[in-house]
Amino acid sequence: MRVNTRNTNSVEVDGNSLDDVDNFTYLGSIVATSGGTDEDITSRINKARHVFAILKPVWTSSQMTIRTKLRIFNSNVKSVLLYGSECWKVRKDLARKLRVFIHRCQRTIFKIRWPNVVSNKTLREISGQEDIMVEISRRKWRWVGHVLRKDPNNITREAIYWTSDGKRKRGRPKTTWRRTAESELKQIGLSWRTIETRAKDRTEWRDCIDALCATWHEED
Repeated sequence: MRVNTRNTNSVEVDGNSLDDVDNFTYLGSIVATSGGTDEDITSRINKARHVFAILKPVWTSSQMTIRTKLRIFNSNVKSVLLYGSECWKVRKDLARKLRVFIHRCQRTIFKIRWPNVVSNKTLREISGQEDIMVEISRRKWRWVGHVLRKDPNNITREAIYWTSDGKRKRGRPKTTWRRTAESELKQIGLSWRTIETRAKDRTEWRDCIDALCATWHEED
């Protein structure tokens, strides 16, 4: 896969030319020439939907309690859905897709069918679960804190501050993971340099994570 390069010469290995691709899967996440996380999030939703369908006998069982079903849902379906979510750049439209999937699954587990109407907020309350975007935000900032506590020369920590060389294209730049993270920090009056210090104190960092998660407004 080539990104922003004028070189179109073929790459050969043992005399065989390698095919150019628009995307590929690396460690379970999709990397695409278009950038962003649209394809990856769509893929995770489809994989989680497949797992949910396989477990249909669990959701329709009258012998299992709701509590057990929710635990199975969290460990088998949500874990598939949220794999790699720490590095997602989630726009409003993608957040809506994630919420729609989770709420449909929860309605199936609780056997809520039309014409019965239950709001999403009520659904979260009776299931005892946070809004999916709050969960993603919590995962992301826990991971960021873990990275910031690493040695300054650690490659993972250096990657957070890395910027590519060269000139960017004319026009408004794309919203990146780094920019969305900076925007969330600004909402509570913090910067990257500030959270470097806060991340070292785990108790203070947990309070910081709670404040960052509160910036996500749950949908009714």
